[in-house]
Amino acid sequence: MISEQSAVIVPVPEADAVVRPLRTELDRTAVWGVPAHVTVVYPFGAPSDLGPADLDRLRAAVASVPRFEVTFDEVRWFGDDVVWLAPRPDGGFRALLGAVVAAFPQYPPYGGAFGSSVPHLTIGAHGERARLRSAAAEVARRLPIRAAVTAAHLFQGSDAPGGWRGVAELPLGPRRSGPNPGA
Repeated sequence: MISEQSAVIVPVPEADAVVRPLRTELDRTAVWGVPAHVTVVYPFGAPSDLGPADLDRLRAAVASVPRFEVTFDEVRWFGDDVVWLAPRPDGGFRALLGAVVAAFPQYPPYGGAFGSSVPHLTIGAHGERARLRSAAAEVARRLPIRAAVTAAHLFQGSDAPGGWRGVAELPLGPRRSGPNPGA
């Protein structure tokens, strides 16, 4: 039996035209049905453990962060085996992470495996290094990618092909005025 999991993510449809074919080849989450995205919190609660009150608390946490705009203009690496796009500014994603973790401290990002979570959009992970390098160069030629971040989503599923699906859209709060609201 395949157990279901959940994640809070920010889908980035503006990146799909650039990264979808590469992610399908190099990022297993694409095969699972997860779109190009920036992860806020994974793993989140097991679907069977999340009730209506949890969803209300999650909506409130996400809504506490104002909408923002972001540009993906640089390819970066985690070690030699994960290639990703860096969002700039990344303050909006960090604010989302902080709000969700404050509301759900029992679900630290990546189960607490890393000291701090770095906002990123994965292009490929754990593939052949030469292929990952080639993918990085291909994406770099097509940058920048600009996106408006207006909502996070709760996704749930299993690690089977097509096993993940969006179950709730979580709107961010109204955009704040100022010189750089996403910083």
